[in-house]
Amino acid sequence: MVSDNKQKDSAQNLPPVIFGTSSLGNLYQAVDYGVKLEVVEACVASSKPVAFFDSAGKYGAGLALESLGKCLADLNVDPQQVVISNKLGWYRTPLLTPEPTFEAGIWKDIEHDAVQMISYDGILKCFEQGNELLGNYQAQMVSVHDPDEYLFASSSEADYKERYQQILDAYMALAELKAAGLVSSIGVGAKDWKIIQTIVADVDLDWVMIANSLTIKSHPADLIAFITELNQKNIKVINSAIFNGGFLTGGDFYNYQPVDGDSINGKALLHWRDKFYQVCKTFDVLPAEACFSFSAGFTGVKSIALNTTRPEKVAINAALAQKEIPAGFWQEMKTQGLI
Repeated sequence: MVSDNKQKDSAQNLPPVIFGTSSLGNLYQAVDYGVKLEVVEACVASSKPVAFFDSAGKYGAGLALESLGKCLADLNVDPQQVVISNKLGWYRTPLLTPEPTFEAGIWKDIEHDAVQMISYDGILKCFEQGNELLGNYQAQMVSVHDPDEYLFASSSEADYKERYQQILDAYMALAELKAAGLVSSIGVGAKDWKIIQTIVADVDLDWVMIANSLTIKSHPADLIAFITELNQKNIKVINSAIFNGGFLTGGDFYNYQPVDGDSINGKALLHWRDKFYQVCKTFDVLPAEACFSFSAGFTGVKSIALNTTRPEKVAINAALAQKEIPAGFWQEMKTQGLI
């Protein structure tokens, strides 16, 4: 059990950078354990006195949680020096098919499958399994993961209402964990921020994590207004996937979907990125620096979640919070119609 002080303070004391762990679950590529160990070691070294990690049972069907716990243990990291956020809603199951049945093609060389469990009992099972996978460590920050996807999978209006009630039931379970002192804070992690907006109206949350939503490429005005409202309610915002699934820093996937350079949408995305890179070059600004500065620059955004498979990039990512971007860069971005 972590200390009561940390249980109380973790969500209130979010650092500028939280380390994502999807790569520990073999997102897009299988990663050797030795590399994962170096990544986690670099994360701990880059975040004194306490390292914050964001994980989920969905990441590699629990592989990310398992790898994180093993790495921290092998590095002899004091559990008091770690805060772990576990987004709940996916439960590890045996792999009975040649490939996992969830998110085909995304997770590589994983040995388990996962099923979605969003309900009062289901979320508690996910919480218990997550802590088992973490070993000597425990999740202090918990949330319901992908409630938007869960709702979008509904087959009818009645099914939608039933699923939403199951989400509320899941939050009832999380509230009980918090009341019992077993977790420090409750949040939500979703790609569709409007579902977060709906949940915030019905559930008392400490923080929200938005993904693929508030980036230098995509930043709708009504989302910015919502984040301002959250700040007024003292609900912290963690901004994640600020590179739109890696596309903004040179990847082939936009929001986890491959970009087809021959399609209309694909051509538009590549054209935007080319112009963005040209402005970056003109002002000697790295694309990652611009993405971070923009995504962190809104009142209410307390942390950026960053993820990498390269140990040498961890310190670079952590330093993004200190990078000053020249005012002329933003003016040129506006002139070019890029923001």
